[in-house]
Amino acid sequence: MSVQTAQAIPKPPEHVAIIMDGNGRWAAARRKPRSFGHRQGVMAVRRCVEAAGNLGIRYLTIYSFSTENWRRPKSEIKALFDLMRNFVEKDVERLRNNGVRVRILGERANLAADMIKLIEDVERQTQDNERLFLNIAFNYGGRDELTRAFAGLAAKVKSGALALEKISESDISSQLDTAFMPDPDIVLRTSGEQRLSNFLLWQSAYSEFVVLDVLWPDFTQEHFEEALQIYARRERRQGGADV
Repeated sequence: MSVQTAQAIPKPPEHVAIIMDGNGRWAAARRKPRSFGHRQGVMAVRRCVEAAGNLGIRYLTIYSFSTENWRRPKSEIKALFDLMRNFVEKDVERLRNNGVRVRILGERANLAADMIKLIEDVERQTQDNERLFLNIAFNYGGRDELTRAFAGLAAKVKSGALALEKISESDISSQLDTAFMPDPDIVLRTSGEQRLSNFLLWQSAYSEFVVLDVLWPDFTQEHFEEALQIYARRERRQGGADV
């Protein structure tokens, strides 16, 4: 089935968030180790970032490593961290030259010093770019993010900078890792699974959930366009009445 081109989409979404699922199953189907699937998944990330730029997406947030992923075998965790280092080190110049600003979402306190430096370096080197904002959720969990946000608000209340009874939704949003960007219009998940997996829990309150039956290593611009077409057909009332 052919997919219409992006030009047929009346108004592309401003922010697309993606749960990149299926690397392990993709590798297993080929009788390869999970690390092989993750390596191919990085190639799909590169295609996805390029597609987002081509399709006029302003913000792209990808779920790279969750707080729950620490439960995986140590060898797989090491492979994932090595892939993150490899992606940042090899792609930072290309991303900078293509106008992509990179930000890393998630907890950094328990990361190794070299990983923190790598994160800070790529953020610094791309900080002046504005064509596409690429947010990589790494060591990220929605509940952890909210816990940190509430702790930050509690500190403000304790210091007298914020009155307890005055706390608003905007105050909570301002404490999140995503304070600098709009909430996602689309939360896209590959592999056919239908759950959020602790991803952008606060921010996705009114996001359109789109599930594609494609494993992440096979993701292409055509699949991205398919997701945008599905989004374009949705009626986004966000709690309002039918027209």
